[in-house]
Formats: sequence, C-alpha cells, structure tokens
Amino acid sequence: MIDHLSLHVTDLDKSKAFYTKALAPLGYALISDYPQWKVAGFGAGRPDIWLSGKEVTQATHVALAAESKEIVDAFYKAGLEAGGTDNGAPGYRKEYSPGYYAAFIHDFDGHNIEVCREEIPGTESP
Repeated sequence: MIDHLSLHVTDLDKSKAFYTKALAPLGYALISDYPQWKVAGFGAGRPDIWLSGKEVTQATHVALAAESKEIVDAFYKAGLEAGGTDNGAPGYRKEYSPGYYAAFIHDFDGHNIEVCREEIPGTESP
C-alpha cells in the first residue's frame, strides 16, 4: 500500500497553484505548506501527494483513481485551465482493459499525471 509520494518541481509556487486547481475535482486540496523546507502536501483528508521544490532530474508518472468518468473529465479540463498540457484526452483505453477510462496531463516539469476510472464489466454507470 502506498502511503504518499513526492514530486520534485522547479517552481513550487506555480506548481502549488496548478495542483490546487487540477486535483480539486478529486477532492484534493493543499493541506500542508512548509515554505521553509520548500515542500507542500496535497490530499483528501491528509497529505499523500507532496511537492518538493528541488531540482527535477526525471519526470514521473502518477495515476490517481476517480470515482466516475465525470471526475476524470473534470480533472482534464481543470488541468488544462491550470496551465498543464495535454498528454491524452479523456477516453477509454481498451488496450489497458475494456473498462479503463483515463485522461493524462503533463505538469510544468513534465510529470505525467493520470486520473483513471476502471469500470468492472456489468457495473458501468449509465
């Protein structure tokens, strides 16, 4: 089980604004902010995604689960509005599995942020 993850970002303030908007559809908010250490934590209840204002040496892929396709769509729209770049519009990714619905946004440092919803056959919402 994953407890938390950290993403290194080059501009912490710009990234905090981006993630505040892009993750809002998932119920995430900026919960912890420690400017003296150049870190900020986002979560839905407690921080489990941390941004660290350090040198970015390699982009990361992060996939977050959504409760509905509408939340995936809202994440994609909010991510673009927040300044992220498209890396895959919302849609089914049948090459992953038949009910896999996802969207992908690159943040300012090239991190690939995915939000996905996997529907189990026979339980799809109308």
